[in-house]
Amino acid sequence: MTSIERTAYPRFKRLISAHELHLFFSPSRDEVEWAAARAGCDEHLLAQLLMLKSYQRMGCFPKLDEVPDTVVDFVRRAVDLPEGTVPRAANRTAERQRTAVRQR
Repeated sequence: MTSIERTAYPRFKRLISAHELHLFFSPSRDEVEWAAARAGCDEHLLAQLLMLKSYQRMGCFPKLDEVPDTVVDFVRRAVDLPEGTVPRAANRTAERQRTAVRQR
């Protein structure tokens, strides 16, 4: 039987290895600069990067609360954001963020 991660309804794996984190969720310098130009604060920057990397990996936009904590922590540390930073996207800009990620 095919695993749920490989179906038409992609989801994050329950356990994500360190290798997979580095391979699929490490933002490049160009991606960080791109996201920073569109984000007004650290929370929006983190949300933008999570949406970008999730879209690149899964081909869809998960809800921010569906992104595993390990991925959030990894991306947060990769861009040197403070430890208490949580991803947050304003409802009025969520569609614009998705459009920008698709265009990227």
